[in-house]
Amino acid sequence: MKAKDLLGSRGEDLAAEYLVNAGLRIVERNWRCPSGEIDVVALEGETLVIAEVKTRSSLAFGHPFEAIGEAKLRRLQLLGAEYAREHGCRDLARRVDAVSVLDDGTGAPVIEHLKGVGE
Repeated sequence: MKAKDLLGSRGEDLAAEYLVNAGLRIVERNWRCPSGEIDVVALEGETLVIAEVKTRSSLAFGHPFEAIGEAKLRRLQLLGAEYAREHGCRDLARRVDAVSVLDDGTGAPVIEHLKGVGE
């Protein structure tokens, strides 16, 4: 596995652990359909949370959140609706969250969680 892929995989693991510790229940990870992929699907109470995880080893190319543009947010909203239809949970409220993981491998990773991005 490439270093970039290892970093991304570790970031998703750290993000999932962070979300669980924040009180969310992970329902699925890396859910795929023909339209794309959701990194983390979780429940927070009666809200279906579609979480996009961005991991970087430094800020050299900008903050991880900067990699989530308008087109990506629209796609995540559509993917969330598709997930809800496929899994029979259309009646749940939905939101898109973003989780940033900065992990240079030398210290504790820095994790940030933004709820309801693009709303």
